[in-house]
Amino acid sequence: MKKLWWFVPVAVIAVVALVARAGGPSGDAALGTQPYDNFETGASCAECHIDIARQHDQAMMSRSFTHHWDEIEYFELALPHADKVEKVAGVKAGCNGCHAPLAFLAGDIPPKRPAEGTRANEGVSCALCHAVTGHDGEVPFNFNFTVDPAAGAQGTRAGVESPGHEIVVNPYLGTAEFCGTCHNEKDPWGLWVKATHLEWKKSPQAAAGIICQDCHMPPAAGNSAPETGGVDHPDVRQHLFHGAHDTGKLMGAVEVRIHPSELEASPGQRIILTATVVNAKAGHMIPTGSAEERVVWLHVEAVDASGATHHLAVDPKGFEGEDLTIASADALAYQDIGDIKGIEGFAGIKRDGDVPAGDRIFRLPYLDEKGRMTVAQWNTAAFGTDYRLAPLEAKNETFTWALPEDLPAGAVTVTATVWYSKLVSSVADYMGVPAEEAAPVKMSEHTTMVEIKTKG
Repeated sequence: MKKLWWFVPVAVIAVVALVARAGGPSGDAALGTQPYDNFETGASCAECHIDIARQHDQAMMSRSFTHHWDEIEYFELALPHADKVEKVAGVKAGCNGCHAPLAFLAGDIPPKRPAEGTRANEGVSCALCHAVTGHDGEVPFNFNFTVDPAAGAQGTRAGVESPGHEIVVNPYLGTAEFCGTCHNEKDPWGLWVKATHLEWKKSPQAAAGIICQDCHMPPAAGNSAPETGGVDHPDVRQHLFHGAHDTGKLMGAVEVRIHPSELEASPGQRIILTATVVNAKAGHMIPTGSAEERVVWLHVEAVDASGATHHLAVDPKGFEGEDLTIASADALAYQDIGDIKGIEGFAGIKRDGDVPAGDRIFRLPYLDEKGRMTVAQWNTAAFGTDYRLAPLEAKNETFTWALPEDLPAGAVTVTATVWYSKLVSSVADYMGVPAEEAAPVKMSEHTTMVEIKTKG
């Protein structure tokens, strides 16, 4: 809040219906309709809402434009591609509808790079979200939210006042559809390349009335404006927005258990280990959102009594497109990077990065017009087989192991681990993305034992 606002009268509280809209343009039509000055800065909001602001500062919402991979992807892939190919020209502005919405609304396209320090750097700001009045159309997607920053700060709590701004009570901000305006995306081929909200709609969590905010903005007792005489409440929404970039959120979201077909076995015998992998917590697919670049995989290895390690490869199931869900040491992909960069004869880069060959990958392959895997979601003309984990879904994966003849007697420890990487490591290496973006995070792990007996 600007300091001059301290002298305005106490806010008038307005109530709007769930689907109320200001009637202004949305989506592509909103480009250039709201100058930057129509929106308060995050620093102004922090004068009163210090804890909420600090939570937001640490969340990806505030870094949606400045985050290293988002910057590289936009300026080194999306922008040059938009200039080359008419079909994808819309991404020049459109990416910013969700990643730098203030710049999009101001018509500052393309925004300057983050180093220039423009207001595009504010990402999905406090003032942006609290100016959203609803969305146009039946389905929220492709930033089809409507905004009216002059109407007052949109919020969900009735019966409160502010010395700094008008409060407009708008139940829309307490719906999953609010999130869906940016967490659903259709690309130029009409494909849902992001569908987190649509996935949630089919989930058990949605049926139970659990919405996005319940997991990513959990309520806690507190005071959202303690410095200005705010009132304590038992259910202040915490602006954590923690998801794929939060290690704590990833840990345990998927669970794994593994068991052997035999508790005792002899060298030369064939045993089967079965790992059950469960999407235990997420109300959407895992991975979701930017699924074209996420990697979730199951790694199984055994350690024998001598300390030697044996990597076990998953047993193929034989479904169509399965080859893209089993890690390969040699397969290449992402050749469209070469097309975008104008590199003649670009063979591609390692499809699965550092994922050990033979591991099961839970993924939805995004394919370009030539049927090649891509990490450019705007360049997706088709999908491969969807082998992700739906909410509360369990998948069994088997690993057949012919025990080596020289396997020593004693206990063999078999460990199943589910790993998560935000970006394929080979893409990160090639594009110069900091290593932290591709660093694997352990989601879950489980161990079982097999006792090896000597023959005879």
